[in-house]
Amino acid sequence: MTTITNHMPTAELQAIDSAHHMHPFTAGDELAAKGPRVITRAEGVWLNDSDGHRIIDAMAGLWCVNIGYGRTELADVAARQMRELPYYNTFFQTTHVPAIALAQKLAELAPGDLNHVFFAGSGSEANDTNIRMVRTYWAMKGKPTKSVIISRKNAYHGSSVGSGSLGGMAAMHAQGGMPIPDIHHINQPHWWAEGGDMTPEEFGLARARELEEAILELGEDRVAAFIAEPVQGAGGVIVPPDTYWPEIQRICDKYEILLIADEVICGFGRTGNWFGSQTLNIRPDIMTIAKGLSSGYQPIGGSIVSDEVADVIGQGEFNHGYTYSGHPVASAVALENLRILEEEDVVGHVQRVAAPYLKEKWECLTDHPMVGEARIVGMMGSIALTPNKETRAKFASEPGTVGYICRERCFANNLVMRHVGDRMIISPPLVIQPEEIDVIIDRARIALDEAFTKIKEDGLWVAAS
Repeated sequence: MTTITNHMPTAELQAIDSAHHMHPFTAGDELAAKGPRVITRAEGVWLNDSDGHRIIDAMAGLWCVNIGYGRTELADVAARQMRELPYYNTFFQTTHVPAIALAQKLAELAPGDLNHVFFAGSGSEANDTNIRMVRTYWAMKGKPTKSVIISRKNAYHGSSVGSGSLGGMAAMHAQGGMPIPDIHHINQPHWWAEGGDMTPEEFGLARARELEEAILELGEDRVAAFIAEPVQGAGGVIVPPDTYWPEIQRICDKYEILLIADEVICGFGRTGNWFGSQTLNIRPDIMTIAKGLSSGYQPIGGSIVSDEVADVIGQGEFNHGYTYSGHPVASAVALENLRILEEEDVVGHVQRVAAPYLKEKWECLTDHPMVGEARIVGMMGSIALTPNKETRAKFASEPGTVGYICRERCFANNLVMRHVGDRMIISPPLVIQPEEIDVIIDRARIALDEAFTKIKEDGLWVAAS
């Protein structure tokens, strides 16, 4: 039997990695000069690296390890499924038990009339599916001109050409010929950075009404759907003002355009309910799912689709799919993950214990001289770094310079906390306990103090003019 173990010194592992492994969202020359951190084991909310450091993971991997690391039940289910049926496709009028059971369970958990699932291997694939599905839906209803999908600037919906086009990140659009045609972006509901003199309530309404303005500008006969994350995750954990989503829902209802809620990050307990749409009272026609669906133990994603959309799509052949749509091992693991979330009442733990405690501790970080705001919904939070809290000023340095320094001090103190520009973000495993939350906050404070010292030493404590 072939086994893979950490039997080499860290420097040797880093050299092999540099020679052969191309990393996502990484500057290769910088990584080669520095060397990656090599993660070797994990349990609960803790990681171990090849140098023996014990690191608390405040990002749950990539927003996904909701039940924590080291759950042997999922490994057992995967092994059993591999022995019984390691693979078969769901093309050509064929199915298998894991996909059947998972689709049924997701229909049970999803709100409203979201009773149908089209499986994919990731959130990126699922959002590519959504592009084709909503355009096919309107074409089959005799309205083929309804092909434009409206999204938001600074949204993240994946990194394939289709899903990357739906997202609104300029750095991604600068590479690879994105966005594709008929994708339109409106401004994000980011009051801290863009609200000016408006109250959050005024700003939320104004940003939501940009959707209506875009529909009228583009033509109601051309707009197919609006896609958005309930809370923007990779964009910096941007929590919209309370006025935003009710107005978005009103506009979608008024103009009869499909609403796609991208729940890849927000789904499966992250916001304190099974889905972010429930937390923010959204009624989507399609929900994109991935990440927490299997807690990252297997790659799987999908689109949960309303009765109306599924009925129309089902009237003909939908010429779309993936080799691994509803992969039996991934489906079995996802089903076991959902069992654990449900039977161990992980969402209840978030509601009653973890989220209230994290919110209390997280919001106290605003007493730090560098922290302007601390926003949090459920188990996803962000802090804005600023040289002037009163004016919500940006730093004069290149965006992300200060955030990167803070991130590096987090890593140096064995805390995984990401930066997006000059915002610091967390998204810990949902099973985290209060004493582990204390570790995150204590290490975050140390990292903030060290970053504050370095920023001042480097002459970066300057507000943009």
